[in-house]
Amino acid sequence: MQTKASPHKVLFRKVLIANRGEIAVRIIRACHQLGLATVAVYSSVDRGALHTQLANECICIGSAPAKDSYLNINALLTAARISGADAVHPGYGFLSERADFARAVAAEGLVFLGPDADTIATMGDKVSAITAMKAVGIPTLPGSNGALGDDIALIDALADTIGYPVLIKASAGGGGRGMRRVDSAKGLKDAIELTRSEAKAAFGDGTLYLEKFLTHPRHIEFQILANGDHALCLGERDCSAQRRHQKLIEEAPAPGIDRGLIESMMRRCEQACRALGYRGVGTFEFLYQDGEFFFIEMNTRIQVEHTVTEMVSGIDLIAAQLQLAQGAALPKAPEVRGHAIECRINAENTLTQLPSPGRVSALQIPGGPGVRWDSALFAGAAVPPHYDSMVGKLICHGDSREQAIARMQQALTELDIRGIDTNQALHLRLLSSPDFSPWQKDIHFAAKLV
Repeated sequence: MQTKASPHKVLFRKVLIANRGEIAVRIIRACHQLGLATVAVYSSVDRGALHTQLANECICIGSAPAKDSYLNINALLTAARISGADAVHPGYGFLSERADFARAVAAEGLVFLGPDADTIATMGDKVSAITAMKAVGIPTLPGSNGALGDDIALIDALADTIGYPVLIKASAGGGGRGMRRVDSAKGLKDAIELTRSEAKAAFGDGTLYLEKFLTHPRHIEFQILANGDHALCLGERDCSAQRRHQKLIEEAPAPGIDRGLIESMMRRCEQACRALGYRGVGTFEFLYQDGEFFFIEMNTRIQVEHTVTEMVSGIDLIAAQLQLAQGAALPKAPEVRGHAIECRINAENTLTQLPSPGRVSALQIPGGPGVRWDSALFAGAAVPPHYDSMVGKLICHGDSREQAIARMQQALTELDIRGIDTNQALHLRLLSSPDFSPWQKDIHFAAKLV
């Protein structure tokens, strides 16, 4: 049954996209399909980028370093004032999970297309997020139940009780940064000091916590839509193909997991959203091992891998996010259709795995049934060295997992990006590996092949 429209109804007509690249292009397209005007922002090296060409208007907000442009809150708010935008979409990365940005946007009288600042702050701090999830019955890993103090003897006793190996993690960390595995008491003190120092430098916050390290988990996440009063989980994704804690391949649905258990976790995620009064899109991330789920974090924004959920659900998540913000009802629960896989195409050197910036001299995009290409690339496009190396997402859908994989393998061989190096060969190796099977795959398998 479809829910009633949200009482949090706010109309807006012009959206400023506080981002760049593939996600900015994706948001602009969704806005235009809904009749919304768009404002692109760009740094000096992104002049002429695809998102600036597709938007109704564009404004330069600073020089190439992200701190001077895409992370510059004052510059973004000034661009919103100049353009007359009445809503701001943060995309993913950059300021998308910064509570101070959401708060600043709201203080300007603009609509922030995400949850409110307090929710972002609660879920952005790993310690408070775990506490909030425990309160609503979401399973979490055995751990410190709060921030670590300075008493190494107490921490040592806790780690011994939980059992090694353990993870020392930064409360403000994210994207795989700010964590360190400890295999024995001998390395505990040094690991804490190093991680605390790194966390202070990277995040401005040295708060740490401790949790059990799982030896062969899969990474499973659940996609949520919510309007503050009601929530709908659109199913799960398997994101276990990772390298250095960065996702490479994602798929939906997650193969080889009991559907009854999946349905139970979907209902729990919906319940958690209702308890939080959550609004917008969001993703609950879990580790899954030996038939059990353990919460690790919630992302209060659209995910890079939202595309695979779109392919199996038939729901445009960006459009739904925009419509929910204007008071629309949640869509009806969809039926899962087939299987979808996404490969993140990065500009990187095959041997060194280092970024490969440059200019695209030629581009051939694959096609055929069930093949989708999300990117901001075009022949002549510049790939600057200042930002994330992901330049596109190749998504394939099939009636079965086997068909989706076969289509992806064909699409990867057809995709031809000249002028820069990419990681296409790595994806082909991962997809053909026996460890990519549902019964062998875990978050460590990809590292063995690179």
